[in-house]
Amino acid sequence: MARTATEAATTEAATTRPATGDSAGPAGVPDAGPELISGGHLVAKALKAEGIDTIFTLCGGHIIDIYDGCVDEGIAVIDVRHEQVAAHAADAYARVTGKPGCAVVTAGPGTTDAVTGVANAFRAESPMLLIGGQGALSQHKMGSLQDLPHVDMMTPITKFAATVPSTARIADLVSMAFREAYNGAPGPSFLEIPRDVLDASVRLDQARIPEAGRYRASTRNAGDPNAVERLADLLVHAKKPVVLFGSQVWTTRATDSAVELVRALNIPAYMNGAGRGTLPPGDPHHFQLSRRYAFDNADVIVIVGTPFDFRMGYGRRLSAQATVVQIDLDYRTVGKNRDVDLGIVGDADLVLSAVTQAASGRTDTGAVARKPWLEELQGVEEKARAKRLPQLHSDATPIHPYRLVHEINEFLTEDSIYIGDGGDIVTFSGQVVQPKSPGHWMDPGPLGTLGVGVPFVLATKLARPDKEVVALFGDGAFSLTGWDFETLVRYNLPFVGIVGNNSSMNQIRYGQAQKYGVARERVGNTLGDVRYDEFARMLGGYGEEVRDPKDIAPALRRARESGLPSLINVWVDPDAYAPGTMNQTMYK
Repeated sequence: MARTATEAATTEAATTRPATGDSAGPAGVPDAGPELISGGHLVAKALKAEGIDTIFTLCGGHIIDIYDGCVDEGIAVIDVRHEQVAAHAADAYARVTGKPGCAVVTAGPGTTDAVTGVANAFRAESPMLLIGGQGALSQHKMGSLQDLPHVDMMTPITKFAATVPSTARIADLVSMAFREAYNGAPGPSFLEIPRDVLDASVRLDQARIPEAGRYRASTRNAGDPNAVERLADLLVHAKKPVVLFGSQVWTTRATDSAVELVRALNIPAYMNGAGRGTLPPGDPHHFQLSRRYAFDNADVIVIVGTPFDFRMGYGRRLSAQATVVQIDLDYRTVGKNRDVDLGIVGDADLVLSAVTQAASGRTDTGAVARKPWLEELQGVEEKARAKRLPQLHSDATPIHPYRLVHEINEFLTEDSIYIGDGGDIVTFSGQVVQPKSPGHWMDPGPLGTLGVGVPFVLATKLARPDKEVVALFGDGAFSLTGWDFETLVRYNLPFVGIVGNNSSMNQIRYGQAQKYGVARERVGNTLGDVRYDEFARMLGGYGEEVRDPKDIAPALRRARESGLPSLINVWVDPDAYAPGTMNQTMYK
């Protein structure tokens, strides 16, 4: 975007110039004056200090000096087709790497386009920084191009939101934003940088540039030692304990501590969100289909790193007779929506390790006595699995969604990171697909955002090029951000994509049919019969159409072997609904 004469003059006036005069350097050589640095380069230096090696962006005139700084600092600039994709990708990058993600967008519609991605990261407790452009400070309240009250809009969905007031403060505010992103449970921060502040230069010795590793304290908290001892005592004496590992188990990289706990004390474990994969399928302590039964019959229930939100029935799905313990990074989450018998605020890795250590010092940990409880739950699992088996192997056409997700589960390897993006079809997959390694399951999180799939693939493949990425999309979900499939082609990021295509927003369609009758079930939720395989080929990827269930596995293998971004368009039965959809549990 070309600058106007007024903007150019504003930038010139805001630039701090070297001092002039008659001073000379050695041997009469004129003094070059103090070293200057621009705002965009200060941003890049601050990002580099935080360990950021990649930013996701869509270009705009308000932010291009940041690109220039990133080039000098060796930070990759990944340009996408929609700002929502940039924000989702920053969220995913944080989940995959354990480092904060960063997206950079222009002012006005650039920033508002990114709101959904920031909100999703907020509910998913994902640490990221969104940097937005803003009109010049000198034009404040004058109606400059793309001027909006970004900070006011971002404050409710971030842990920190601010305007950078001067060029010398840029790096300082960037470091402050990252620091706040890790206050309690992690989450997103937002900074807007006015154009004249960003484009101006200041003397390097006048700019505060926090040094890497010296502006953030450790946020790891091992919890109250007395509470840890009490939990150890509860578990040692429990006859029917269960533990649920939520997303914070992955956020805090607590996999080893979680596994050690359940194996040492012989406790059955369930997993949700990013906690999936903590235990591999087939592990004797890994349970999935018997959760409701376990919650109804357990005497001690330990919830680790997941809130009592709609996914947990707001805590009402836990037996009223059970002793309930909640462990969370955020004090505000513990005991919210449901009373608990013991709450521990702390890092899941440290807390679980401390509990195991405290329990292991007992003469009898009760592990042997709990064997019948695990066998009881295994019987419930086998019964549920047998009931569903015919649908998993169904040869019906259109293809039953259970058959599709079963084939995907069989296709996954230990190196496959699975991404789910959709409504009803991903609800099916949540009951069947089991990641084989920790950190290998990704979904939007509790905001339930559709359209995360392509940006999650983008970030995941950039962060972990050694991993295979497998993504299942609903046809409605893919449509929201699907044009950035071209970005995957442009950056040569192969993945195996599957569209479960029923030409509907089926989760909503079912609810409408139940509430208003079948005569009105198709209002506002029916899509066209789109050939997403042809869309993939048009953009330079691999595409294939599947109508017969026996063709699913070969198509997936061909997509893997193609070495290209791929979409396998699978036509699934529009009249088959996931149990979660039929119960409408997300709305209860």
